[in-house]
Amino acid sequence: MTEQIKEDQFNRFSAWFDMMIKDHGFLRLLYNNFHKVDENIFRSNMPTPSRIKKYSELGIKTIVNLRGVRKDGGWLLENEACKKYNLKLIDFRARSRAAPEKEMIFEAEKLFKNIEYPALIHCKSGADRAGIVCALYFLLHKKQLEKAREQLSWKYLHVKWAKPGVLDSFVYEYTNEYKKNEISFLDWVKKKYDPIKLEKNFRSIWWVNRLLDDVLKRE
Repeated sequence: MTEQIKEDQFNRFSAWFDMMIKDHGFLRLLYNNFHKVDENIFRSNMPTPSRIKKYSELGIKTIVNLRGVRKDGGWLLENEACKKYNLKLIDFRARSRAAPEKEMIFEAEKLFKNIEYPALIHCKSGADRAGIVCALYFLLHKKQLEKAREQLSWKYLHVKWAKPGVLDSFVYEYTNEYKKNEISFLDWVKKKYDPIKLEKNFRSIWWVNRLLDDVLKRE
């Protein structure tokens, strides 16, 4: 066995260890949090290479990774699998414990206009960042308020009583504004939305935060 082969095998073992142990991927083996949102969009938690192969066979063309470029084992394995099974991987960073930035919303608008569908949207757990970006899909692309609100629910393991509940507040704030004057979503974002004020007014429950962040290691 050559030194290069030994190094490649070590790197692959290291990548899998990183994904399964450090990133708690063993928990995602039990539950994929995979759901069909509509005819164009699916959502899930962080996929393994075997799941990426399955999604390719389902006809999915694009995977949107909401964790951004991380250069850890999970991202390296995902990137490799997407190339192998001919899926486009797009790294798009979203946050789960802060009000959505205006810049991110405008980038999401461009994303939904330009990606090839069907697409899979995922974060680590498939609960919060996947939820808000799928909500943005309905607000920007479909103009469906009820569908947007449904993306942030316990069904997807989203917990609104913890810090990610600020995402619910974001959707509800626009919903209430729309009921008053039917302002379009992008006009509201440009003219009235204040992420700093939204975060300041939001309150979460400390022990629920501790459970999600310290015990379940959500991000």
